[in-house]
Amino acid sequence: MKIHREGLASILIAFVVLALISGAVIYFLPGMPLVGNIVAAFSLVLFLFIVSFFRIPAREMKLGENLVMAPCDGKVVVIEETYEPEYFKDKRLQVSIFMSPANVHVNRNPISGEVKLSQYHSGKYLVAWHPKSSTENERHTVVIGNGKADILVRQIAGALARRIVNYLKPGMQVSQNEELGFIKFGSRVDLYLPIGTKVDVQLEQVVRSGQTVIATL
Repeated sequence: MKIHREGLASILIAFVVLALISGAVIYFLPGMPLVGNIVAAFSLVLFLFIVSFFRIPAREMKLGENLVMAPCDGKVVVIEETYEPEYFKDKRLQVSIFMSPANVHVNRNPISGEVKLSQYHSGKYLVAWHPKSSTENERHTVVIGNGKADILVRQIAGALARRIVNYLKPGMQVSQNEELGFIKFGSRVDLYLPIGTKVDVQLEQVVRSGQTVIATL
């Protein structure tokens, strides 16, 4: 397992702050060792939890030019036909994946191809499962296209996730399962697929980026 570069600063800050708090409690309350031990134990658990936000576990990735791979870890919360207003401006098949704070937070390219759009939008911080979060929350939209299809991937911030990172630029050639970006502390990722695409997952199914096939083109 590796630690993602996006987490290095956050982990360092958390370590310093928690160490100072624990040290202060132990120093100023020398006659209350139980309190000091409880604070130190809580600080250690919290620090390890923060480190876990930025983990990148070693895993074998699945590849396939006809496959749309999961762009993130999480649970499938939406599978429906809907109107996509930003890029396609027509009906698409939407598959949404909710990322909890316990999930791996790195996002990956679902297909290989050319980046046709990479656009950041500021916005609100509604809870990730809110119906309007896809169009009103802070978000970053990417469209990747190849000879098979154009796929839209939308990273969406939520009530806790206030930092979206995206590495793609228009015109780039990207490979399936390479890093697309990162959402700190979870949230949601939407996929918009062509109508009629065969979906290979079900609602409430837990998926893993680079390993779970979302759909077959």
